[in-house]
Amino acid sequence: MSEQTGKIDDSKSAPKIQKKLRKGDLVKVDRKKYVNSLESKASDTNLPEYIFQGPGEILLIKGNYCQIRWRKPVPDVWINSDHLVTYQ
Repeated sequence: MSEQTGKIDDSKSAPKIQKKLRKGDLVKVDRKKYVNSLESKASDTNLPEYIFQGPGEILLIKGNYCQIRWRKPVPDVWINSDHLVTYQ
């Protein structure tokens, strides 16, 4: 019979995920990360420069994708958060 002390072993608990982006952050698309991605192969090759220059504002985050609103009269887009960097 083993005793249970009520302590939780921290090594077995799930690692905490730190979100690098939040709603309202200003971002731009990292060209190097995007060009080598699966999404770039499935999309138009002639992308507008403003997505790489920024800034765009994050409106929503669902899973790995962020809805971005650009400061131009264009529709909002969903982009993988791995392809985004903070605008400085």
